[in-house]
Amino acid sequence: MLRMRLTRLGAKKRPSYRVIVTESDHPREGRHVEIIGHYDPMTSPATVVLKTDLAVKWLLNGAQPSDRVRILLRHAGILKAWEEARIAAKKARKEHEAAAHAS
Repeated sequence: MLRMRLTRLGAKKRPSYRVIVTESDHPREGRHVEIIGHYDPMTSPATVVLKTDLAVKWLLNGAQPSDRVRILLRHAGILKAWEEARIAAKKARKEHEAAAHAS
């Protein structure tokens, strides 16, 4: 199963994180499929940079965000964009099935 989670970077006592997509059984600093952003909690306010299109793509493909990543996605407005994309895809699929039955 794919997970969206944080991987730690930075020096001792100065953490920064990458938001990555990886298999759930891989270690925290192990292999990853794709980097979709970064998070720096040491700045005031915390810096969050996420690639919206990549995050929505992975959410639509079934990647499950960790608790902290879900909070970051919600604050960035990506979860709302994902919900809208999911509803639009569902509506398009229903219209396509209705057109196929009408033929």
